[in-house]
Amino acid sequence: MKIFFWRSSYKILTTFCLLGLTAASTPVNNNPDVELKIGIVQRFGSTPTAKLKLTPTKGDRLKLKWQQGHQQQTLVTANPIQLETVMETLPQAKVQEVVVLGNYRTFETAEDSARNWRSQGIEVEIAQPERWQVWAKRDVYSSPLLRRLLLQNIQKSGQKLPYLDTQILQQVPQVSWEINGKRYSNNYLEITSNKNLIRVNNSEKPENARLYPGRLNLQPNAYGSYSLVNQVALETYLRGVLPYEIGTRAPQASLEAQAIIARTYALRNVRRFEVDNYQLCADTHCQVYDGLNGVAKTTDQAIAATRGMVLTHNNELVDALYSSTTGGVTAYFSDVWNGEDRPYLRPVVDAATNIWDISKNNLADENNLRQFINLKQGFNESKWDVFRWSKQTSLEDITKDLQKFLRAKKSPYSKFKTIEAMAVTKRSNSGRILELAVKTDIGVFTLHKDEVRSAFAAPRSTLFYLQPLNKGTPGIWGYAFIGGGLGHGVGLSQTGAQNLAKLGWPSAKILQFYYPGTELKILGNEIQPFLTSSDSKTGR
Repeated sequence: MKIFFWRSSYKILTTFCLLGLTAASTPVNNNPDVELKIGIVQRFGSTPTAKLKLTPTKGDRLKLKWQQGHQQQTLVTANPIQLETVMETLPQAKVQEVVVLGNYRTFETAEDSARNWRSQGIEVEIAQPERWQVWAKRDVYSSPLLRRLLLQNIQKSGQKLPYLDTQILQQVPQVSWEINGKRYSNNYLEITSNKNLIRVNNSEKPENARLYPGRLNLQPNAYGSYSLVNQVALETYLRGVLPYEIGTRAPQASLEAQAIIARTYALRNVRRFEVDNYQLCADTHCQVYDGLNGVAKTTDQAIAATRGMVLTHNNELVDALYSSTTGGVTAYFSDVWNGEDRPYLRPVVDAATNIWDISKNNLADENNLRQFINLKQGFNESKWDVFRWSKQTSLEDITKDLQKFLRAKKSPYSKFKTIEAMAVTKRSNSGRILELAVKTDIGVFTLHKDEVRSAFAAPRSTLFYLQPLNKGTPGIWGYAFIGGGLGHGVGLSQTGAQNLAKLGWPSAKILQFYYPGTELKILGNEIQPFLTSSDSKTGR
């Protein structure tokens, strides 16, 4: 299935000179907006006392629709509605079962794993019950016999990590709400308002209410609970992203760059939650989207000035990855995740001047990396507190973090008791850790790429080195994690972009710096759709 459903709506394709684009020169794009489905509450009902309060804005009313048998029910109210869940006892126990083929920290790595399983003839789907997982597709492996035969065949091939996740359900959550003294209940509920504005609060504190545009759907998800989904126009969605991703006080050119990247990212990633029948989440696993509470004139102007603009490579939407702070150098896609590299995602020294030549001083070399980390001035991010950091951690705390991580992965090494040594054994050209070996009392295992950030509490990125510490005692007391950056470091640096904007760089030049060889375009029929992994066996 192609993910771009607007292709019949957009008729204009315009390429801009990358160094000359300004808000004043931007043509108006009057094409219809794209609608997105955002999971703003992903796990409603996972606890038996869960509550969601929905409130209309002043002078408005809520309209609730649901299907009761063959008839559609509709109720309108000016009062707040509180959705509640109670645990309903089933007449007989229900088995909920799935073959889990792998657990992953990120969607990107899970998607690459899904691609590999498909190449072996196994149909899969990507889920996120807590960590990202790859499941054997439930409607294909739909019986206990099929699931067990699949698992047996996988294990016979020597793969030990897949397992059967079986839950016996005695109770399930049931959603209900009350209007005018009468209580109603249904698994699907559509909530709209005349003004297309609804306040949502999932806590007891009134100040935590968030104002969402568009309409809301309450619907079951793949984990036995419910998701509250916000259906919202793309350009309006961006109003709830920019203030929380880059802030409202950033220079205008960096706000425009963020708007273009956030728009491109959203359209490229609508496949993430197919298993739950929505497209994107509202947290850092996608982009932070917190409704319209934080809207500001500055961010609205940046969105309007770039309306419909996306970043492309060979007429295809780019994988518009970005992070808070790179630590002075951006990374290849494959430095962080498994999968093919993108030609426009490659190491770029994050400075306006030539402060370090990677071609002559490769950061895969440990000595070069340490020298680079010890440089603190001259970078776009030098004035930010997370540009350079150092954290000392005891072996006791490292052990606890690592055991917890390995248990979540179902790794046999989770049973280790003591750590004898740790060392970085392989780095990428951008200095990111590709392999980190841990020697324990039951053997040596290796952490790969972005796993390192999940395995330890200390590092804020994978751009760091380890310094053993003894603190005046025999043996190793612990390690110092010494590094730079916050996040994966691939693509645009939000802090670096702000510095370049202060230096007078326009948004297009900023984007060309972080994504070399790309083009800015207005959404149109000639932009090739990105194929989901289920659309293409090659998995572009």
